[in-house]
Amino acid sequence: MLTVDFAKFPVQPGDRVLDLGCGAGRHAFEAYRRGARVVAADLDHGELPPVGGMFAAMRAEGEAAPPAAAAAVAADATRLPFPDGSFDVVIAAEILEHLPDDAAALAEIARVLRLGGTVAVTVPAWFPERICWALSREYHEVRGGHVRIFTRAELAAKLAAAGLAPAGAHHAHGLHSAYWWLKCAVGVHDDAHPAVRAYHRLLVWDIMRKPALTRLSEAALNPLIGKSLVIYARKTR
Repeated sequence: MLTVDFAKFPVQPGDRVLDLGCGAGRHAFEAYRRGARVVAADLDHGELPPVGGMFAAMRAEGEAAPPAAAAAVAADATRLPFPDGSFDVVIAAEILEHLPDDAAALAEIARVLRLGGTVAVTVPAWFPERICWALSREYHEVRGGHVRIFTRAELAAKLAAAGLAPAGAHHAHGLHSAYWWLKCAVGVHDDAHPAVRAYHRLLVWDIMRKPALTRLSEAALNPLIGKSLVIYARKTR
């Protein structure tokens, strides 16, 4: 399930791409399929072996052809181990809300991005996130949990302050907000609750089948209750 829209954020063969806070690797894999030279970076060492294994499997199955290349590395977003201007593209999906020093992370993103390079930053959208926080302290008051709720204006201003000029934005995953509200209402960790299980089955079905009805429904819901805010920006200085 991609949050970044690669139709709005094109990645070309040979592009040097950093997927920062890669998690399970969803955006890194898509960039790799498109022929990019990808570095998937995460502070959680446990995430990296499966990501590296998937890169190897994709390579073996011919899903990524030269000049595509990929590696999974450990990295702290506030102290990246890469030289200035190392990347043409940076993706930072759902990480800034976890970082006490988000300004340091944005400064590092700008530093490792070449002049004129592009960045996609995604965070939980303000309205759906406020409801989650109101329904459940357990949702965010956990080790490594969310430490802030961004408004679109705040995130755009922080990008601009780092020398990253916003150049487009949208919301994503409108069907997912109600799922998280439900989890917050019944207990964030209660995945066995019948209503949670039923909604999860619906989301999996939607992701796998992509039926027209749910695709149209989500497109209509995204501007109103999309779970994620996505901002695209370009390095201008």
